[in-house]
Amino acid sequence: MIVSLIVFITIVVLSLPAAAVFIPLALVTGNVGPLNAVGCWIARVAVRMAGVRVRFEGRDRIPRDRACIFMANHLSNLDPPALIANLPGRTSVFLKRSLMKLPILGYAFKLGDYIPVSRNGSPESAKQSVDFACRVLAKGVHIATFVEGHRSHSGRLLPFKKGPFYLAKDSGAPCVPVSIYGTEKIIPWGSSRIYPGTAHIVFHPPIDPAAYSTREELMQAVRTAIASGLPEWMRQ
Repeated sequence: MIVSLIVFITIVVLSLPAAAVFIPLALVTGNVGPLNAVGCWIARVAVRMAGVRVRFEGRDRIPRDRACIFMANHLSNLDPPALIANLPGRTSVFLKRSLMKLPILGYAFKLGDYIPVSRNGSPESAKQSVDFACRVLAKGVHIATFVEGHRSHSGRLLPFKKGPFYLAKDSGAPCVPVSIYGTEKIIPWGSSRIYPGTAHIVFHPPIDPAAYSTREELMQAVRTAIASGLPEWMRQ
């Protein structure tokens, strides 16, 4: 628990002054790049303070000329900071709409073009989120999504949610499958304790949604790619 406490203190100590400086700067200049950069830097520092090494494979496969949808499996609370803080450029994510109402932090989410999602299950809300995400991609901002929808208790690959594949087909943005493993040992399911270790993140070649006639075919192609980068026992 000492490591977890150190990480928490690190995040608080660095985030408060950063928010005080970079949120007003973003308001004045209209440029959220510095705010995003310092947020990613804080995440990387916190990960290192936890004694965690992040090893990457295939970063050269990420397209540099357009915004992408990064589609990853999800094992641990470590996955978002380990992945998103190390992506090139600026990255948005899907976020519960209620979190956008938080003081200060919620405003930072809005500045960062985070995509509000309602959990009411209505087709109208889902379409609003997809339309918002398409506008974010059109700005040149990446989107990262964990396609299982939640963390896997067992570590094995779960069924995928359909939402990200609606977005991929509607936007035409390249899908970059991402395999993550090792994080399930660093922050195990149901635990707030952080163990030192190595997180492995594998980027696969981008997949063009236009090459597949249906969302289901696209989903299967992404699933096959993600599974190929995981240890055998994690593949369903």
